[in-house]
Amino acid sequence: MTTPDQDQDAVRGTGSGAGGAPEAVLVAGRVSGAFAADGVARFLGVPYARAPFGPRRFRAPEPVEPWEGVRKATEFGPTAPKRPYAPPLDALLPDPAVEGDECLNVNVWAPWGPEGPEGSEGPEGPEGPTAGKEGGTGAGPVQGVCGRPVMVWIHGGSLLHGSNAVPVYDGTAFARDGVVLVSANYRLGVEGFGFFPDAPANLGLRDQIAALAWVRENIAAFGGDPGRVTVFGESAGAISIAALLASPLARGLFRRAVVQSGAPMALPPERARRTTEAIAKRLGVPATAEAFAAVDRELLLTAQTEVTAKGSPLTGSGHSFQIVVDGEVLPRDPAEALTATGVPGGNEVRGRAKAEAEAGAGAGAGAGAGTGVEAEVGSGAGRSPKGVLGEAAGNGPGDSLPYVAAGSGSSRASEPGVDSAGVDLLLGTTTEEYRLWFVPSGLVERLSPLMLRLALWKTRVPSRTARVYRANRPQARPGEVLGALATDKLLRVPLNRMADARLRAGTAGRTFVYEFGWPSPVLGLGACHALELGFVFDTLDTPEAEALTGPGAPRELAAAVHAAWVAFASDGDPGWRTWDEERPVMVFGPERPSVVSAPREDERRSWEE
Repeated sequence: MTTPDQDQDAVRGTGSGAGGAPEAVLVAGRVSGAFAADGVARFLGVPYARAPFGPRRFRAPEPVEPWEGVRKATEFGPTAPKRPYAPPLDALLPDPAVEGDECLNVNVWAPWGPEGPEGSEGPEGPEGPTAGKEGGTGAGPVQGVCGRPVMVWIHGGSLLHGSNAVPVYDGTAFARDGVVLVSANYRLGVEGFGFFPDAPANLGLRDQIAALAWVRENIAAFGGDPGRVTVFGESAGAISIAALLASPLARGLFRRAVVQSGAPMALPPERARRTTEAIAKRLGVPATAEAFAAVDRELLLTAQTEVTAKGSPLTGSGHSFQIVVDGEVLPRDPAEALTATGVPGGNEVRGRAKAEAEAGAGAGAGAGAGTGVEAEVGSGAGRSPKGVLGEAAGNGPGDSLPYVAAGSGSSRASEPGVDSAGVDLLLGTTTEEYRLWFVPSGLVERLSPLMLRLALWKTRVPSRTARVYRANRPQARPGEVLGALATDKLLRVPLNRMADARLRAGTAGRTFVYEFGWPSPVLGLGACHALELGFVFDTLDTPEAEALTGPGAPRELAAAVHAAWVAFASDGDPGWRTWDEERPVMVFGPERPSVVSAPREDERRSWEE
């Protein structure tokens, strides 16, 4: 396989092939795409690894086999086996499914001229995010000077849902503005995050690493620079990125990262296996990869859906798939690795992060009789708070990964987080994450004061913290108070700690923090989880984005958010101050984007006292 230091003649864009379609020559063979817009080519469903079924089921990803001739890449490839979101979220989060086995595939959107992929003006891109084409937020392409910045999208969905075929994730706007955009599929549910004694751990995470390795080897064919890769993701995708930051196997595969509405977390093996064991019990088979591989795919999906239908980090009950600390992909809990390495007072930070992760991530199988809240929160949600305010994955011991970053051998496993200190980081949340689940389910209306007290007791929320939140929301319903606490406990506070740790350690990589605060009028969702996605991708016109935003969402806000992500990928500066003692946060909405110092600081500090 080729690397950036080896001969790159094997990968190149070739302009137009037969019929004027854009073509690119990859390590495995030639692909033919289509034009998505003027000056933008797209290549859909390009495999980055072999189909993970048959003898390769529950195994680490393997390099794709070369093909002869020109492979057509004009339609979305197969999606990982999954079920749609349950009502009412299915109407808010459309999740298309494409049948087929080759689900380990990527989509690529790239600036493209008559002669092929177009280069940029310099090693850190054009001057600013607002230069260039009319109607765009990035610079117009300049033919063949050097590689474009690359962004690799890792989708969310509780590690049970989602794919790169979701229309909101269309990469045309990024390519229009000078970025090569890649979106990747990875294995979901028990196929990607089941925990077995006879299979590799964290298969879905290994898939993501394999996709990043594919980008390193092939992105020059689309005009991208393999040394300027930004990985970005939301929810479970953001939790995955936090794990990639802590993984020795992902070192050297990306230069920057964007963590949207997902905090670092993972489970120890003894807890991660509980969901797999519950599915095995329901199926009546041993909890082994060998036994699961013999089960019909649809039957396995049915059992998986039934077992994970309820559960909440707020009560510590139910089942979910979580990333696991397996000793290989993840030698250490990302929450510890990213808040304690090289940080004065790191033991205190590490201990607090671990205690809160254990209290908030859910206790796995049958964690107690419950208070009645878990039934309200988890029932029928599909992408329930367990998946949003605490999504991740999990698996067991296994084979070494065939795609490994250069110099990332096991001898370095004792140094997690060393290289992540040099990665530029953009991280943040929406203001009201919880409303995506609490509002459609009716929990905001139904939660009683007694249920609130029981939930706060079970999740170990300090009484002083609850008092601060109540005092700041004198007219709020109990469900809104609980939701605000959950948003901060499981997302905002951990991400602030991550930014603080990097500041104290004096990391070489810069850190920027944002908050998305524009409120959707749809169903009273407010600034809920996943709302920012149509703004980030500048795809507000799609019906799938309108399902969350409603019609008439502010295009000027989408332009500002999208431009910030483009600028960050281009040169590591989204357009506001880096994180410092004044805690600057760029707040996007409801008014004009502006930097706010330490928003709701009394609430954040109440978790630390």
